[in-house]
Amino acid sequence: MLLKHFFLGKIAHSSYLLAGKNTCAVIDPQRDVDLYISEARSLGVEITHIMQTHLHADFISGHMDLAQKTGAKIYVAKSAECTFDHVPLSEGDSVEIEDMFLNVLETPGHTPEHLSYVVIDKSRAESPIGVFVGDTLFVGDVGRPDLFPNRAEELAEKLYHSLHDKLLKLPDYVEVYPAHGAGSLCGRAMGAKWLSTIGYERRFNDALQVKDIAEFIESLTNDMPPAPDHFSRCSDINRKGPAKIADLPEIEELSPAQFKEKQENPNTLVLDTRCYHAFASQHLAGAWHLDLNGNFPTFTGWVIPTDKEILLVSEDYKKALEANTWARRVGMDKISGYLDGGMTAWATEGYRTSHIGMISAEELHDMINDNNNFVLLDVRAPLEYEDSNIKGSVNIPVADLRTRYNELDKDKTTVLICSSGNRSSLGASILQQHGFKDIINVAGGMTGYSAAGYTRECHACVNPHGSRFFTDYSEVEKHFSKS
Repeated sequence: MLLKHFFLGKIAHSSYLLAGKNTCAVIDPQRDVDLYISEARSLGVEITHIMQTHLHADFISGHMDLAQKTGAKIYVAKSAECTFDHVPLSEGDSVEIEDMFLNVLETPGHTPEHLSYVVIDKSRAESPIGVFVGDTLFVGDVGRPDLFPNRAEELAEKLYHSLHDKLLKLPDYVEVYPAHGAGSLCGRAMGAKWLSTIGYERRFNDALQVKDIAEFIESLTNDMPPAPDHFSRCSDINRKGPAKIADLPEIEELSPAQFKEKQENPNTLVLDTRCYHAFASQHLAGAWHLDLNGNFPTFTGWVIPTDKEILLVSEDYKKALEANTWARRVGMDKISGYLDGGMTAWATEGYRTSHIGMISAEELHDMINDNNNFVLLDVRAPLEYEDSNIKGSVNIPVADLRTRYNELDKDKTTVLICSSGNRSSLGASILQQHGFKDIINVAGGMTGYSAAGYTRECHACVNPHGSRFFTDYSEVEKHFSKS
């Protein structure tokens, strides 16, 4: 038995290749699948099985592409009611791959149709060696059960039983192979490691220490932020079978004149993927901004409308292709064009541009001390804001600005801040679309503001591997006070 791990940053997704001497399985593949084919070729094995633990919510799976390219069969839960050709699995089923057996456990909770695969390598022992747990159990955490409307308590109860009645019945030495790691929105406080053991999680996973089922349910159903828009969309796409990447159109390189003509179509939007400094200085009126260097896929799937054709403004064609790959990973398949020559070519043609202000932490501090009449809008997640904020600021999470912009006064100067400058730039682009004129972004965000000594350090900013959406920083505070 040989296990290879693949990790996809930004969405913190883990997938696996489980190989014998001649054949192998791929578990929970990402959408662009050539890396698995290349690895199998280098190992001299054939991909014969594609195993899905569940209908993934935060990304589009590569099961259809991988099956087409390799001829491998797709194995997925019978209860998922998938509409593509597949082998349905239920509790007690077993999948044989040479000397290895993958025994099926139904482990609903994170999703209703969730499976886990207990691996036995019979060339070594009759006892299990590991378990592919999908999003039921993580390193240091468990899956969130609130992705389905009005079913959070029901799924939290099922998650409790999946954990305590099934996974925790496995021996302590069994390795745990989750589908996500730190940074994913599928859990609250995942560790940065990609694997663990049942015994270690049994002892040190905080969620597993909650033995009372009512308390467990309450802990996973209260104070949970909204699930990003694409979570339910991706699950449905994965159930039906995503469009194959080979069938999607290439990005067309458009001259400024061609781009301008397409941009004027009301069924088209512009997505600017450059760094927030470049966007601030010059961009197309009405453009959405998502810095490719930030959490681009999550917020692309979360905030960008799905019913419109998307045109990209990027530093160059290579960056446009990278943005397109990330967008497709979260089900955004309508990117059709790219501005050839970028904003330099656009400006050379004499076309109109927009801009927003940009200030440093010290300039913001001066504005606050001068009592200028402005609105300081903090677009971070609520738990970040509660951990550390600037007195007098208003907190509206950036995704909520799409509907809550009318809570703000368009006639006032609006200064936006986040942890770095990325999300606040997205927020600035949203406000511009709704007629806000005097907008300023704070470069460096709260990270820079605290580094300048104007407020205490934000725990989210110094914990790059943690979630900015779920972490209870009061617990982090206890840790810091001890150290």
